[in-house]
Amino acid sequence: MHKKDIKILLVDDEPDILEIVGYNLSQEGYQIITANNGAKAVKKAKKERPHLIIMDVMMPEMDGIEACEIIRENPDLKETIITFLTARGEDYSQVAGFEAGADDYITKPIKPKVLVSKVNALLRRFNHDTKNSTVKIGDLIINKEAYKITLKGEEIPLPRKEFELLCLLSSNPGKVFKRDDILDKVWGHEVVVGGRTIDVHIRKLREKIGDHSFKTVKGVGYKFVR
Repeated sequence: MHKKDIKILLVDDEPDILEIVGYNLSQEGYQIITANNGAKAVKKAKKERPHLIIMDVMMPEMDGIEACEIIRENPDLKETIITFLTARGEDYSQVAGFEAGADDYITKPIKPKVLVSKVNALLRRFNHDTKNSTVKIGDLIINKEAYKITLKGEEIPLPRKEFELLCLLSSNPGKVFKRDDILDKVWGHEVVVGGRTIDVHIRKLREKIGDHSFKTVKGVGYKFVR
């Protein structure tokens, strides 16, 4: 998919942020849509079905966390990538964002070139075709092309990073994946996240797939067991 076909929804109550971020991403070739609060973001997301939403956390009328939760409940937006804008040092916002179903976060302030690089990394999967690949492990079926999992015949929606983390761990059941390897393969070199990010995503996967499927190897990482 070409950049001109990719829609990015920017959500922030600061006009300067919308203007600066929007300008730099539009110069990169992306279609840019804007909203200045969470309520408007939900409406525009439903209408436009963006590929990526970059959303501030603290906003009037409806904050980013609530908006993210509502968007994640919409099956038409299950493939939309959501990343939050957070002020430096707001660890609580980052954790709350992952809990709400966000895929990533961007720390403000951020240099335009770094922002563009990060967005390109997040959207990389839309820039190339993926091979049809379905993996079956017991009663768990993972369709990598459709970004869909089925457990005991029931489809379970997963935010993108939870899905990618599950794909990585389940690609070699029983193998212990080191934390640094997980960060590198799921979040990539362009994305700076902490170890707590993995812990939050593993906990969410345990709630949805089953606690017994994910084993912690203290001081090393995690492994998938069925």
